[in-house]
Amino acid sequence: MTTTSGGNISILDDNGDIWVTPSAIDKGSLTEKDIICVKRNGTIIGSHKPSSEYPFHKAIYEARPDIKAVIHAHPPALVSFSIVRQIPNTNIIPQAKYVCGPIGYAPYELPGSVELGEKIATEFEKGYMAVIMENHGTVLGGSDLLDAYSRFETLEFCARTIINASAIGTPVYLTDEQIDIFEKQVPHDVPRNSDVSFPPDELAIREEICQIVRRACDQGLMISSYGTVSVRWRKNDFLITPPHVARWDIQPEDIVQIKNSQAEMGKTPSRSMYLHDKIYRDNPRINSIIHTQPPNLMAFGTTGVKFDVRTIPESWIFLQDVPCLPFGSHFRGNDTIPALLSQKIPAVLIANDAFLVTGDKLLQTFDRLEVAEFSAKSIVLAAPLGQMVPISDDQVEDLREKFLD
Repeated sequence: MTTTSGGNISILDDNGDIWVTPSAIDKGSLTEKDIICVKRNGTIIGSHKPSSEYPFHKAIYEARPDIKAVIHAHPPALVSFSIVRQIPNTNIIPQAKYVCGPIGYAPYELPGSVELGEKIATEFEKGYMAVIMENHGTVLGGSDLLDAYSRFETLEFCARTIINASAIGTPVYLTDEQIDIFEKQVPHDVPRNSDVSFPPDELAIREEICQIVRRACDQGLMISSYGTVSVRWRKNDFLITPPHVARWDIQPEDIVQIKNSQAEMGKTPSRSMYLHDKIYRDNPRINSIIHTQPPNLMAFGTTGVKFDVRTIPESWIFLQDVPCLPFGSHFRGNDTIPALLSQKIPAVLIANDAFLVTGDKLLQTFDRLEVAEFSAKSIVLAAPLGQMVPISDDQVEDLREKFLD
């Protein structure tokens, strides 16, 4: 989300000193010794110059004592909004409204200038935690660096999704009421199970889930604020990721064991726990589920445009036809998805929420996810070139006869 020379990061410590990335040093090779400390009295400690944008970092901290970390960069999708002078509507996906909060807008000023710092600080004084900088980029604050980064990543994801969706259709946004209902789906009232054991096969599944989650993050198939993975363990018992843990930093001990529809004591499972539980009970051939928001698949999930997987043979063989279901189909008590999934329908899109894909082994499920996102990206990229020409019905029947029947 940044370049070798672009962007800067800072942290305000308990002493009131600001630690900030240096100016003109390769971002890809930074070490601890490269970070600059600017003391409260203005003394600079370090072997480099502090970032040229240090003045607006300082201005933000002075305007907002609750902010302890600041990130500024020029990721492509947010720059796109910056140069057309618009603010992305974060109601494109459900969690973003609460992760990002309302977005401010700072008029253009010379980079590194006191005037730029004043205009940005004015926006933060209004209560914003994220500000689009006119013809420049974006700056975000947080209670700590992870909080700021999660906000930054989620906002860039929203921008990318809106742009991708606009390439194939017209984006549709959620209402505040729909988002409030979504937030209430976190199962705080889930029954708890004190009979928890961790035999070797259970521990191996925890490790596998963590590896797949990190791999999904590395490939842009999952962001830190959203994404669920689960794997059947024994009979209908399974293991599932928790909410509110940065996905790329998830550890085996964070994974939640679900036994007899009861969650491991002391842990909160994903908001989609009840959905996964129902899928496993109703579909004995399904042994793993991934529920995430790849940016190209979400272009279809936020426009209502059909995701036609008849692009190349592999896509149809892996996915067949992928239905798009209304927002809320994944909520507790709605049996639409468990009843729909089958060998012929291994995956579904949920409008403005996610792509849900199933499989036997977790690696097979992840493979299907990759194929689906690659297929969606191909269609999005093809949009400026002309109308997609899908594989014909006769060709599909040939594929079905050779690979599926």
